[in-house]
Amino acid sequence: MSTSGHGLRRTLGVGDAVVVGLGSMVGAGIFAALGPAAHAAGSGLLLGLAVAAVVAYCNAMSSARLAALYPASGGTYVYGRERLGEFWGYLAGWSFVVGKTASCAAMALTVGTYVWPGQAHAVAVAAVVALTAVNYGGIQKSAWLTRVIVAVVLAVLASVVVGCLVSAEADAGRLDIGVSGGAGGVLQAAGLLFFAFAGYARIATLGEEVRDPARTIPRAIPLALGITLVVYACVAVAVLSVLGPEVLGSASAPLAGAVREAGAPWLVPVVRVGAAVAALGSLLALILGVSRTTLAMARDRHLPGALAAVHPRFQVPHRAELAVGAVVAVLAATVDVRGAIGFSSFGVLAYYAVANASAWTLDTASAARAVPVVGLVGCVVLAFSLPVVSVFAGAGVLMLGAVAYAVRRRFVRTGGGRA
Repeated sequence: MSTSGHGLRRTLGVGDAVVVGLGSMVGAGIFAALGPAAHAAGSGLLLGLAVAAVVAYCNAMSSARLAALYPASGGTYVYGRERLGEFWGYLAGWSFVVGKTASCAAMALTVGTYVWPGQAHAVAVAAVVALTAVNYGGIQKSAWLTRVIVAVVLAVLASVVVGCLVSAEADAGRLDIGVSGGAGGVLQAAGLLFFAFAGYARIATLGEEVRDPARTIPRAIPLALGITLVVYACVAVAVLSVLGPEVLGSASAPLAGAVREAGAPWLVPVVRVGAAVAALGSLLALILGVSRTTLAMARDRHLPGALAAVHPRFQVPHRAELAVGAVVAVLAATVDVRGAIGFSSFGVLAYYAVANASAWTLDTASAARAVPVVGLVGCVVLAFSLPVVSVFAGAGVLMLGAVAYAVRRRFVRTGGGRA
């Protein structure tokens, strides 16, 4: 449903939009993604981080242009349908739902890994159940809570950077860009680290709430991405300098391990609390987002129509929330965080590939098409550079979605349902 008829007030400037972007990006991803990235590329994860940021920038700019033209809720689900056809919009929505469902599992497992490493899966499932119950009651995460979470996460990350860099264990020699997996390793690391930038497109959805959006949004996106990149680079350098790429690549809770190795064990509980807070905040927002997209697709009969029900008292898509919570709980109980990150990245990269392809149709000038072309190529390359298991699982689920679409279309054409 579009929000364009509600007359939202244009009160946000560039600084406000940047804060919103930081709130969407700086979260639990950095606590979880460094280990898998180091396993893929060694110290070359620093190059991977830069590649991931470039792809994220192109995706966000393409999304911003499309959001200005199509200010309806649904994101690329709408853009793909309007610019490329119904199937591509559906595929974008399907990719978002499956990718972000895996993101939910990754965030839940991050909570478990940092809170109680020995019982990470049990804690993850408990977190999913608890937050699904919170969402079912119609309690939304407020802007105030978002700011608190961002402040806590930034403070924790700053303590990690300072604690590591002032330690006698820090060794600049460990930062030598020794790419253990070659160019493929760097690209795989970029695909995994892309997970840590998730949320940047939130800036592109602010068209109705910012002053002079045509100028504000294009300025806010690179600023927010640039600040996030600097924060992540500082954390990556600090952790690498203490642990080295091999130890970092095998660490389940890398930031906690880094401060412990740096001789600051008193920071370990601080880091664990910060990671848990960040992951819980991200998980809450993700469950909300996935359930709402599920609701929209169910209303269009791209998912079972029963999921479109809205609770008469709480005014939430309760069946969609319960379905999403159940799937995430099963994933959190059975997969590992590395697998969840890889699968999530594949789905989200497919989603933004459709966004870039949609943005490519907006212009015929070569210069105007440069950003969506780089974004599209980057998404495809990074998606297929992910671990083989993630690629096969992600491609398989997308094919399953395409088959479901074809079956539904055939069913509608033969008079068995409605369009």
